Amino acid sequence: MSHHIVEVKNLKHVYADGTIALKDLSFTIHHGESVAIIGANGAGKSTLLLHLNGYLAPTVGEVRIGGFPLTPETLPEIRRTVGMVFQDPDDQLFMPTVYEDVAFGPCNLGLPEEEVRQRVGEALEKVGAGHLAQKPPYHLSGGEKKRVAIATVLSMSPDILVMDEPTNGLDPFSRRQLIGLLKDFHHTRIFTSHDLDMVIELCERTIVLHQGEVKADGPTVAIFNNAQLLAECRLEKPLSMQGCPICGASRNRL
Repeated sequence: MSHHIVEVKNLKHVYADGTIALKDLSFTIHHGESVAIIGANGAGKSTLLLHLNGYLAPTVGEVRIGGFPLTPETLPEIRRTVGMVFQDPDDQLFMPTVYEDVAFGPCNLGLPEEEVRQRVGEALEKVGAGHLAQKPPYHLSGGEKKRVAIATVLSMSPDILVMDEPTNGLDPFSRRQLIGLLKDFHHTRIFTSHDLDMVIELCERTIVLHQGEVKADGPTVAIFNNAQLLAECRLEKPLSMQGCPICGASRNRL
């Protein structure tokens, strides 16, 4: 079985205060798929992502990566396979300089110094942050922190890229740059986003969460054309699929 496959089986998560965040979720994501997980605030999106490389453990159910259950024994290898970019970049940046943050993962893999330098340089250039290498992370803007956080994951060369609200806090130029970067990532991509225009551009498949349950899982265009589903889940069509507010003409004939 491909090590890129993600399987979620009957996943339930209950927080310590009794809040039920996820209710019996099951799905499989195959090698090379680009899948968006969407839903209103509180639907369970971030909680789900935190299970995909072991930051949270299921209350009930199982997560498998490439056929291997996610357990304390398999966790180190799975975290090399699954690269996670958190919604808040401050959760990932803790070293004195940007360079050291991006080098942290490769150094922990025991890679030679020259390979670490190469990986750091390539990752920072991919996100347009090469000029930030010697800056302290706390001196960066929100958008710069987001790009550096992505670089910390790219430097690990993951097979599965998981991102929580990747365009949050990015200006239009940086957003477009990130979309181009994700298009060039040819392995498995999984991300949550309220940026539904990015979803329709990058993902042929979308999973809709509502109150901790999977309400739909299918072709992205079909889901965004299902007005009843969107209304039930407190979602709207991407702007590119909505009519012009002035003349009423469709912006996109999808």
